[in-house]
Parts: sequence; structure tokens; C-alpha cells
Amino acid sequence: AELLYKPVQVKPEMNFSGIFYAGPKSIDALKAVDPELAQIIDFGFFGFIARPLLYVMKACYSVVGNWGIAIILLTLLVRLCVLPFNVMSFKSMKAMQKVQPAIQALREKYKEDPMRLNQEMMAVMKENGANPVGGCLPMLLQIPIFFALYRVIGSSIELYGSPFMGWIHDLSAHDPFYVLPVSMAVFMYIQQKITPTTMDPTQAKIMTFLPVVFSLFMLQLPSGLTLYMVVSTL
Repeated sequence: AELLYKPVQVKPEMNFSGIFYAGPKSIDALKAVDPELAQIIDFGFFGFIARPLLYVMKACYSVVGNWGIAIILLTLLVRLCVLPFNVMSFKSMKAMQKVQPAIQALREKYKEDPMRLNQEMMAVMKENGANPVGGCLPMLLQIPIFFALYRVIGSSIELYGSPFMGWIHDLSAHDPFYVLPVSMAVFMYIQQKITPTTMDPTQAKIMTFLPVVFSLFMLQLPSGLTLYMVVSTL
């Protein structure tokens, strides 16, 4: 590292003083040196959400004394907060699934008249309380929270060398026996089967490969992150 300092006036004899910190990126340790120093921990674009989540996770740890259980509690709390959005999304998808036969019939009937088709489709969806955006909007609202959680767990020095249970001796290292990534694939597959969908058969077949792709992606992720994703899906 190099520090450049340009004084306003150059004198024959000058003294410079500074404070340097060498240690882990622990938000408490950094704040003890200088409150402003804690800002060097990069939580990404959604840092304003990530920092409160970090304090909640640390509060959970102070109660249970295990970082793995603290991650589980934090995940459950977050899922509880976004539960109304999930319920809204599920109801909307269920309603869209219900009106699909009627929508398909309208497309056949008015295939030569796009304007009339749109009017009839909107009338059918309004009558059945279906909203094509309703299933997506609640999920979009959750994205900032999940990205913030991802950065919190991935950037927490407290997880380094911290055991969870059984085969997981370090939450900052990947799962040595890949139990969590495989569990994630299984839970995602079950989730797909019980979630209403309006996709055609070809799209549905493509989506069945997603659990495998996610599982492969998580093979080398820190087990703390994988634990969060498994519990969140479950």
C-alpha cells in the first residue's frame, strides 16, 4: 500500500502522524478504531439493507452461540417478513393457472383481432382476480433482501473457522461432503412440483434442470451461504 500526502507548505522539518489498522474486517473492531472505518466493509449496492441484517445475525448469535443456527434464525426471520409477498404471489399464480384454458380459447377465437383479444383477456383475468404481474412483482421486491443477505453471510469474518454441526467445521468453507448442495437440489425440485405454473411443457422441462444447475453452482460456495439458501428454499 502507498500513502501520498501533499502538504500545503513545505518546511525543512515536518512531522506526519497516522493511524493504521491491520486485522480482520470485523465491523465491531473497525468501529472501535474509528466509526468511519467500518464503512470499508463492502456490502454491495444494498448495503443499507445488509448492515441491519448483520446486526440481527449477530444478535441471534449472542443468544444461541452458534453461527450456523444464527444464519437459520436470520433466514427464518427474513422469510417471515416477506411471507405476505409470497402468499400474494402464490395466489396470483394460482389464479393465472385457473384462467389459462379460457385464455387459450380466446386466443383461438380472436387470433385475427389482437385488440379484441386483449380486451377479452383483461376481462377474464379481472373477473377471476388474476394479474399477470402479480406473481412477479412480489418476487422482485424480495431480490434486494436476498442480495443483501448473500453479501452479509459472504462478507462476515465471524464465520471464518466457525463450526456448525456434524461434518461442517468451517462455515466459510464449502460443504466437504456436498450434503447441503444436494439437499438444495431436492428441495428446489419439490418446490417446482408444488408451485402453480403457466409455462408450456417445453419450458417446464427446461426448468426441471434448474435445481441441478443451482446445486452445481453451490458446490464451492461457503457452507454458510449454502445453508442460508437451503433453509430459505425449505
